[in-house]
Amino acid sequence: MLSLEEAVERSLAAAPLLGSETVPLAGAGDRFAASALKAVVSLPGFDNSAMDGYAVRSADLNGTTTESPVELSCIGVIPAGAHPVDTVGEGTCMRIFTGSPIPRGVDAVIMQEDCSSTPGDDYTVRCNDSIKPWENIRLKGEDVREGDPLITAGTRITAGTIGLLVATGHHSVEVGLRPKVGLVATGSELVEPPGELQPGEIYESNRAMLASLVSKANGLPTPYPIVPDTLKATVAALGRAFAENDAVLTSGGVSVGDHDHVRPAIERLGGSLDFWKVAVKPGKPFVLGQVGGKPVFGMPGNPVSAIVTYLLMVRPALLKMQGAAEWRLAKRPGRLADELVNKGDRRHFVRVTIDDLGLVRSAGGQRSHMLGSLAKANGLVDLPPGTRLAKGDPVDVLLIDD
Repeated sequence: MLSLEEAVERSLAAAPLLGSETVPLAGAGDRFAASALKAVVSLPGFDNSAMDGYAVRSADLNGTTTESPVELSCIGVIPAGAHPVDTVGEGTCMRIFTGSPIPRGVDAVIMQEDCSSTPGDDYTVRCNDSIKPWENIRLKGEDVREGDPLITAGTRITAGTIGLLVATGHHSVEVGLRPKVGLVATGSELVEPPGELQPGEIYESNRAMLASLVSKANGLPTPYPIVPDTLKATVAALGRAFAENDAVLTSGGVSVGDHDHVRPAIERLGGSLDFWKVAVKPGKPFVLGQVGGKPVFGMPGNPVSAIVTYLLMVRPALLKMQGAAEWRLAKRPGRLADELVNKGDRRHFVRVTIDDLGLVRSAGGQRSHMLGSLAKANGLVDLPPGTRLAKGDPVDVLLIDD
């Protein structure tokens, strides 16, 4: 059996980097930049006011207090978007608003709360406080300078990234293509809900679950009809899925039973197999192969095994295909509310819940068919073989839906 680390490396190596496309920034959220971008303009683009108030010379207000106010003559008003042409000289000021450009001669803005005027007199401003040079002024380029690097290839584009790019003069961005992912479920016992179940049949749930996860990773999932347990049907279904997608995910049919046809079907299609066992629990039977240069990830049919192997070995590959610089699951530190024990010889990824205070609890039963505990879980704890963690021990939780 392969170690998880080697399995991940092979999955990444099997995942081809797709091309790129240019999209409007408004639709680029959670995509991955395919090239670097620099600032077209500085932020701020000019010296401007951080407050509503009066643009002043700080020297005019030295020693000013409520008991000893200073009166200035207001020589004009600067609304946002205007370009002031007057110069503020000794004993004068200008009314200014947040974001308005700073006029010549000014080195500070006093807040309007620290000023007063006489009703009917718009030209005399009484200042009741002193102010430091450059106080309440946003200086040109103090945030970003023209030509500064903004993003590099592989950067995940967040809402903040979009705001920064637009504010510095960009309207579109080159991003990695979203992989088209075919979802194939095999098993003669499987039924599409809400069809009526016959004895021995179960509703197939893996495709919907995996489609949700693939979408979270920017993939474009396509579920295909349930495949009965015959080699002919499996070959036909996989052939169609490979023809229409960049990668194929299967669930079920990857073990060594008489009705497990995924591995021979890959070979029948002219593909190759890399490995099919990984030293993790749940999810030991996991197939990595390729057909026509496209990866196929064969996951177990048990839903917990499918989701764990997807998160650990498939998700990284789908992100890499888009050019993502980071593919690891997000972690959050926590402390155990109860002990966790792994008596086995494989790493056990235990389904847990972590609350807002960082308290970590088992989500319930840990057997690989148990969807009830899977639905409650929001994280996984990597428990090495032969390990016992006590109540109160610190743990890192791999977040499932981050």
